[in-house]
Amino acid sequence: MAPHPTESHILDRLDGVVDSRKDSQPEYSYVAGLLQGAADVVRAKVDEESSELAAASAAGDQASIVHEAADLIFHWLVLLRWHGIPVSAVWEELETRFGVSGLDEKSLRSTTESG
Repeated sequence: MAPHPTESHILDRLDGVVDSRKDSQPEYSYVAGLLQGAADVVRAKVDEESSELAAASAAGDQASIVHEAADLIFHWLVLLRWHGIPVSAVWEELETRFGVSGLDEKSLRSTTESG
């Protein structure tokens, strides 16, 4: 079900929670502990959750796939915030790609990256 036009999307709300916890005490906030730690810890969590999602997919367990996808998205938001990137930057990037063939977008990216 789509959110009501006056409601923000759950990912934007979750991003706000992640942002609000960045200055909390790590002993009281899991997010603060991640954000105040080293980047490799945050990257390791993203790797871990990605692997768990892939394993759930291989097993075909839909409930586990949903659970692990949620974990990955949460840690993805923490990784963005660790780098000081608001989730809106990702939405803007996706907007630039909307309506563009994935093959065309990849080709354009390859051309600009090599030149």
